[in-house]
Amino acid sequence: MNFNFEFLSNLQYKVKSLGARVAAFESGKKYMDMKAEMKTQLAEKERETKRLKSELADANARLVTMRENWWQVFEDMEKSQAEALEKKDRELKKMEERALNAERRVDEAKDKLLEKTRELYKIKAELEDEVGKNSTLKAQLKTNHENSSKPSSSNPNHKKITNNREKSGKPCGAQIGHEHHPRKWFPTPTNKIEIPAPKEYDDSPDYVRTGKIVSKQLVDIRLEVIVNEYSTPEFRNVRTGERVHADFPGDLTMDVTYSGNVKSFAFLLNNYCNVSIAKVSELICELTGGALKVSTGMINGLSSEFSDKTEAEQKKAFAEILAAPVMNVDFTSARVDGRNVNVAVCATPGGKVLYFAKEHKGHMGIKGTPVEICDGTLVHDHDSTFYSYGRAHQECLDHVLRYLKDSIINEKARTWNVRMRELIQEMIHFRKHLDPEDKRNPDEIDPVKVAGFEARYGELLDLAKQEYDYDPPTKYYKKGCNLYARLDKYKAAHLLFLHDRRVPYSNSLSERLLRVYKRKQHQVMAFRSFDNLEKLCNALGTVATLREQGKSLFESLAAIFAMPKPDNPVPDIVN
Repeated sequence: MNFNFEFLSNLQYKVKSLGARVAAFESGKKYMDMKAEMKTQLAEKERETKRLKSELADANARLVTMRENWWQVFEDMEKSQAEALEKKDRELKKMEERALNAERRVDEAKDKLLEKTRELYKIKAELEDEVGKNSTLKAQLKTNHENSSKPSSSNPNHKKITNNREKSGKPCGAQIGHEHHPRKWFPTPTNKIEIPAPKEYDDSPDYVRTGKIVSKQLVDIRLEVIVNEYSTPEFRNVRTGERVHADFPGDLTMDVTYSGNVKSFAFLLNNYCNVSIAKVSELICELTGGALKVSTGMINGLSSEFSDKTEAEQKKAFAEILAAPVMNVDFTSARVDGRNVNVAVCATPGGKVLYFAKEHKGHMGIKGTPVEICDGTLVHDHDSTFYSYGRAHQECLDHVLRYLKDSIINEKARTWNVRMRELIQEMIHFRKHLDPEDKRNPDEIDPVKVAGFEARYGELLDLAKQEYDYDPPTKYYKKGCNLYARLDKYKAAHLLFLHDRRVPYSNSLSERLLRVYKRKQHQVMAFRSFDNLEKLCNALGTVATLREQGKSLFESLAAIFAMPKPDNPVPDIVN
C-alpha cells in the first residue's frame, strides 16, 4: 500500500516537472535562454580558437625558425662531416699508400724468406743426407762377426780377450790334490832298452834292491819308405811275337805305383791340412830323406781319383741325406779360372755330408742336389729360394741374433729389438735343455710354454710395427725394419725348433762344413777348371762323412786309394 503511494507520488512529481518544461518551451523563453547560452559558449569557443590560432601561428613561426636553425646545423654538420671525410680520405689514401708500401716490403721480405727457407731446406736435406751417409758408414764400420754374417777372420783387428780372472797366488801348472793327467803310456813298446845299475849303488852295502823297476818311455816317429818290387818272367809267343806275363796284383799298371798310404798322406796334407801341392811334395821328400819325390801332377790328381773310387759312397750318402727328416743346407762362393761360382753343402745331424760345385745359386744351384726332391725339413739361412722345396723350414737363429744386435747398435731409440733378442735367447736356452741327448730333462716339449713363447713373439712384432709406424726408418738404414718384416712373414720358420726336437735352432752345421772348403779356397785362391772343383767337392763330402764315423781317417782313406778304379759307373740310387 505504501509502495503504490510512493510510486504515484513520484510519477506526479515527474509529470509536474515535465509540464513546466513544456510550458517553458511553448512560451519561447527556453529557446531564448538556450540561444543566449549558446552565444555565450560560441563566443567563448571563438576566443579559445583565436587563442589557439595565435599559439599555432607562434608555434609555426618557431617551427620555421627551428627548421632553419636545424638546416643550418645540418649544413654545418654536413660541411664538417665532408671536411672530416675529406681529411679521412686523405689519411686513408696515405694509409693505403703506406699499406701498399708495407705489403710491397712484406712481399719482398717473403720472397727473401722463401729463398732463405729454400736454402735452409736444401742445407737441411744435404745435412740429413750426410747424416744418413755417416750413419750408414758407421753401421758398416761397426759390422763384424758378432752382428752380421761376416766371418771373424774378416775383422781388421781381432779383439784382445781380456782376462777377468782374479789372481789366486797359486803357482802355475797342476795343483795339489787335483787328478794327475799324464801322457799316454804305451803298454807294448817297440824296443826295450835296459840301463845297467850304477856300480856305486849295486856294489855298495848301503843300498839294496827294492824289486821295483823304474821305466820311462821315449816316443818317436819315423817315416820309412817301403818299396815292394814285384817280378815275374816274361814270355814271347814264337809265332805271333806277343809278349805276356803274369798279372800283377792290385792296381799296378805303371812301373812305379804309389800305395794307398802314400796317396792318403799326400791327400790329407793337401786337402785336409790345406798345404799347397808343391809344399806337400817338398815335405814328403824331406821326411823321407830325399828318397821319395812325389810329383805335383800326381798330388793334383788325387782328388779326382778319390772322387771316382768313392762314387758308390757318394750315392749312398745322397740317398741317406734324402731320407733324413732334417737337412742342413747352405751356399758359399768359389773362384774358378777368374770367375765366380758356388759350392753347396747338404748335411744331416747324423753325419752324412755332400758338397756340390754349382755354376749358379738359386734354383739352378739346387738342381741335382737332395734339396730338389727333399720332403723333410730344411734348415738354412734366409734364402727365399729354399722355401720352394721341402715340407717345413727352420731359419738359422744365430744370424737373427746377429742382425738384432746390429739393429740395437744402429737404432738406439727402438725397444722391440732388445726384447726380441732376449726372447730368442730365452727360447734357445729352453730348447737346449730339451735336447734328446740331455738326460737332465727327458720330458717332451711343454705346449703351454711354447704357446707362451709364441704369444710374446707376436706381441713384440706388434710393438715393432707400432715403433716403425710412429718413427719410420731412414732410407740409409732399413735393416731393422726389414728384419721385423722377415720375422713377421716367416714366423713359422723361426719357431719350428720349438715344436720338433729333431730340428736344430741354427744352421751352424752347414757353416762349419763350408769353412772347411773356404780354408781350402783360401789356400788355392782359384781353381783352374770347374771339373777340379767338382772332384774336390765330392772328395770333401766323403772325408767329412768318414770323420763322423769315428774311424781312423788316414787308414780309411788309404783303404779307398788302394781300391782298383771302377770299370763301370755305379748306377744312380735316386733318379
